[in-house]
Amino acid sequence: MSEQIPYKIYLSENEMPTAWYNLRADMKNKPAPLLNPGTGKPMTFDDLRPVFCDELVRQELDNDTPYIEIPAEIRDFYRMYRPSPLVRAYCLEKKLGTPAKIYYKFEGNNTSGSHKLNSAIAQAYYAKQQGLQGVTTETGAGQWGTALSMACAYLGLDCKVYMVKCSYEQKPFRREVMRTYGASVTPSPSNTTNVGRKILEKDPNTTGSLGCAISEAVEVATTTPGYRYVLGSVLNQVLLHQSVIGLEAKAALDKYGVKPDIIIGCAGGGSNLGGLIAPFMGQKLRGEEDYRIIAVEPASCPSFTRGRFAYDFCDTGMVCPLAKMYTLGSGFIPSANHAGGLRYHGMSSTLSQLYHDGLMEARAVEQTSVFEAAEYFARVEGILPAPESSHAIRAAIDEALKCKETGEEKTILFGLTGTGYFDLYAYESYNNGTMTDTIPTDEQLQKSFATLPNIG
Repeated sequence: MSEQIPYKIYLSENEMPTAWYNLRADMKNKPAPLLNPGTGKPMTFDDLRPVFCDELVRQELDNDTPYIEIPAEIRDFYRMYRPSPLVRAYCLEKKLGTPAKIYYKFEGNNTSGSHKLNSAIAQAYYAKQQGLQGVTTETGAGQWGTALSMACAYLGLDCKVYMVKCSYEQKPFRREVMRTYGASVTPSPSNTTNVGRKILEKDPNTTGSLGCAISEAVEVATTTPGYRYVLGSVLNQVLLHQSVIGLEAKAALDKYGVKPDIIIGCAGGGSNLGGLIAPFMGQKLRGEEDYRIIAVEPASCPSFTRGRFAYDFCDTGMVCPLAKMYTLGSGFIPSANHAGGLRYHGMSSTLSQLYHDGLMEARAVEQTSVFEAAEYFARVEGILPAPESSHAIRAAIDEALKCKETGEEKTILFGLTGTGYFDLYAYESYNNGTMTDTIPTDEQLQKSFATLPNIG
């Protein structure tokens, strides 16, 4: 039957999901609630309203509704680039000489270049419906900022982006795409906010982190009338919107009677991984099927594999709610040598709970190995992958080679979150042999862990 499966499996527009899947509804152990940093009590709807749009707060707090309808206007926007293709990597299989069957869900076929647009349009839509003037956000490598600026331009909203300083300097073209769509882009930390000035006073030469940028974006949102803050990963609402990835992937595989044995996703804050695995993990939680699920993170920012499962601030400035997650400490800043956007100090509370419960695995990979896999994939499959996606590619290749050794014919599915055409400075560093692997020491992590809030 495998010979009948095309290289690219497309769903029709009529087969696109009409509802997002809320994975939390099937979780026996729900993710721990966000806590108010002042009182230590769970955040309520009223607590979160000054920060997020009302409907997004409802989605964030909803642990019980399995399916949430996708508004018609969002579905119409999705049709510009969805359904995205599920690709059978025949060329990669042949080159590796593996009996494994490899599939990848490609999310780079839109102007923003990544899966981030799936949630950006949803969050911008709800801001528009609420009558807001604009939104603020942070961005690491720039995919989320690019996606949000595109969504805001489409809906006529103002967009203020705080971009991690080292990425702002390393990725000028991503920055200019955001500005082309009308967004203002500020390197973070900056002198434009109180929290930014405080961070710079402590470390004038800091290269920044997502935690820093989040603090600045939240401060601006909560002090500017008519604005709210939106986030591109980590939050429950974001994983909800990104479930379209997994829902489409599963529908495409079901068309040909294919069941994956291994599902692999890169992990920074959790948006891509959570979206890809959602319906498969749902089946696993309900006892209907079993899958081996692997989260792949950078060795330079190893939240899952070396972090603590504890309550921590979601931002460096310690102005955001506390989340229970696998974390390296809100003050942890990855090396500026780290390429790509997987720079967040923590991990989605939903995914953290699933990992803590033993429902999925995690591994950390070094970036020179990641770029080795990225270039191999580009030369064989013809797509230049984003550094983030390439973490999943690394693991997929490794698993396929294990199948070659054992002779097992396993089916592997991984998420290709986007393209790497704005990441060519990182590719240049790898090709010139100047890229290095900077891995935090146990001493550095212990110092960061010492700052964790004393909450159970």
